[in-house]
Amino acid sequence: MIVQSETLRALPGVAHGFGTREGGVSTGIYASLNCGAGSKDNQDHVAENRIRFAGHLGATPQALVTPFQIHSADAVVVEEPWARADAPKADAVVTARPDVAIAISTADCVPVLFADHEAKVVGAAHAGWRGALSGVLDATLDAMERLGAERSRISACIGPAISQISYEVGDEFKQTFLKQDEASARFFQQDGGQERPHFDLTGYVAARLQTAGAGSVEDLQICTYRETTRFFSYRRSCHQNEADYGRQISAIMIK
Repeated sequence: MIVQSETLRALPGVAHGFGTREGGVSTGIYASLNCGAGSKDNQDHVAENRIRFAGHLGATPQALVTPFQIHSADAVVVEEPWARADAPKADAVVTARPDVAIAISTADCVPVLFADHEAKVVGAAHAGWRGALSGVLDATLDAMERLGAERSRISACIGPAISQISYEVGDEFKQTFLKQDEASARFFQQDGGQERPHFDLTGYVAARLQTAGAGSVEDLQICTYRETTRFFSYRRSCHQNEADYGRQISAIMIK
């Protein structure tokens, strides 16, 4: 049901997990642990899947909170769990409250979990290309520091996401990154007969985290597109002409 980071698992007082699509009740294209409230899946199934995920993490269902994701660079502080209908629009959440499981959902975009176990501050970010480019990772680190974390102590882990070999993009996409920083050219590959560039999103995210001063950065190097039975993938669903797609959830909590 979940994948874990060796780095984060070693931190005392921190529980975390990157969700998979395994172990839930959804059927069809959503089989089986679809935790995407924004999907067209049966919402009773989604609710049950989220309950199962929360339990596996060691959290109560009410303590599992996700934002309304909009591919932004916005990070919000979680003081108390909110109802799903009251979720703020943001793409990163941070907290210093024990037993509140902050989470984000993904289906090819990069889930990043953060922890400063000494300060007892954690964070979770949804880093699609727009959010990563506009600064959602920096915003997460900034928000954690405002809660007392120290940047050099923060461990960050990149979870399952689409890999470079599966992420074909256009020249206009590439130019968007080069306009901000010409050094971003190293994250684009176009060889071996490829007609269009392929973007290394997880590599870009790792570099942004390192540049921003995160204490350690771990990349699980798991591809959501290629591992069809373990993970949902937005791009794969498009290539297969499916009507919709499921989302996996990733969460972290101070115990």
